Amino acid sequence: MLKVEHIGIAVKSLAVSVPLFEKLLDAECYKTEEVATEGVATAFFRQGETKIELLEALSPASPVARFLEKKGEGVHHLAFEVKDIRAEMARLQKEGFELLSPEPKPGADNKLVCFLHPKSTNSVLIELTQERS
Repeated sequence: MLKVEHIGIAVKSLAVSVPLFEKLLDAECYKTEEVATEGVATAFFRQGETKIELLEALSPASPVARFLEKKGEGVHHLAFEVKDIRAEMARLQKEGFELLSPEPKPGADNKLVCFLHPKSTNSVLIELTQERS
């Protein structure tokens, strides 16, 4: 059973978007951090069971910068929490899904992460996440 861990939203500016989402969600941003492996700065919000991650590109070469250039601000990915990321990656690859990396990478919010290529998921970028121990 998959649980939605968070919804990632690409934004041009965290400085502009964090106050906007604080008002929208009636919740304070509880964490910000940079993820060098993905070239992004992130900001997290939690409202009940729902978690939102805002993503700002740190360089023009970042995947988020390319997303913003093509599509503008908006929903970037859906993240699902899994118990064993390597086992889930192997299962999904066996089912024909394309992984964007052969091994999980360190991600934001103390997670190991792996993304599935959107061409294998009806154009939706899917992120698998597992808590790092």
